[in-house]
Order: sequence, then structure tokens, then C-alpha cells
Amino acid sequence: MFEFIKEILLVLGRIITILPLLLFITLFMGKRAIGELPIFDFLIIVTLGAVVGADIADPSIKHLPTAIAIIGIGILQRVVAIWKISNRKIGRLLTFEPTVIIQNGKFLNKNLKKIRYSIDNILQMLRGKNIFEINEVETAIVEANGALSVLKKPHKNSVTLEDMKIEKTTSTISFPVIVEGTIYSNILRD
Repeated sequence: MFEFIKEILLVLGRIITILPLLLFITLFMGKRAIGELPIFDFLIIVTLGAVVGADIADPSIKHLPTAIAIIGIGILQRVVAIWKISNRKIGRLLTFEPTVIIQNGKFLNKNLKKIRYSIDNILQMLRGKNIFEINEVETAIVEANGALSVLKKPHKNSVTLEDMKIEKTTSTISFPVIVEGTIYSNILRD
């Protein structure tokens, strides 16, 4: 019984110490939406999850090497991110390139096969962009993060204020003045 309680306290202690470290490393790695993660960053997150999960679940694993591994993985990700920015060749090796999959309203089957997308996948993504007929599409590109970018044919685009020669008034950004009962007086002064 005493051994069981000791293991539970050990696991709770690991959770309390490792999650703040994981939060710090995640903030250190930089802000990105999950859907925008390059493949290398996705692998880093999966690896971090495995390391943290093993540390929390198995009390026989030493805690300090796990913390060092987390820091090392975070530093590796940051270094690779800097390399990708400074050297385009490294960036292309570690991420997927955008792929044109529709040109002039026609599917490019060779490119679809290369990225392993079916026509049904693309049609579903087009419907998500309110495009129900492929002949409306001039060009469609599957981006490195898997998102679909679409350029409609000129006659299928929505009318804009510029098309109608209407001058747009300037728009501004709204800032919250009161958040959860706290008044932000510095915003009021600006």
C-alpha cells in the first residue's frame, strides 16, 4: 500500500514538474497553428509527447534525463527552424512543397498521385471553400501544410468595392476596453 502511494506521488510530482517545462519549451519553439505545422515540427511534437508520456507513466524512468531530452528536442527544433529560414535548400528538404493540383479547371492527376490525394479529397476541400464546380477554378494548390489555396477564374470571382469603383472608408481595429471586469485604461488613453 505504501509503495502504491509512493508511486502515485512520484507520478503527480513528475506531472507538476514536467508540464511547466513542456509549456516553456513549446513557447520557446514559437507560435503556430496546429494545422500549419511543417512535418518536422509535427514529428517534434509527437516525440515530445512520447518522451513526456513515458516519463509520467513509468516511475522507473529517471526524471532528469527526460527533462534534458525535452530541452534538447526544443533546442533542436529551434536550430532547425533557423536553418530552414536562412537556407532554402534545408527548408525544402524538411517541408513539403506546394503542389498545383488544378490548372484551368482540370485536375493534374500526376500531381495528385505524387501527393497521394484523391479527386474526392480535393472536391471536398473545394466545397469547403464554397466551390461546387471544378470549372470555376483557374488554379488550386495544396500547400505545404495540407491546406488548399484556390484562385477562381476571373468571371467567377465575387464583385469587390474596387470593381464597382466605390471608395472604401478606412477601417480600424477594435480593442477591448473591459476584459473579465478589468478596465484597461491604457487603451482608453490611446
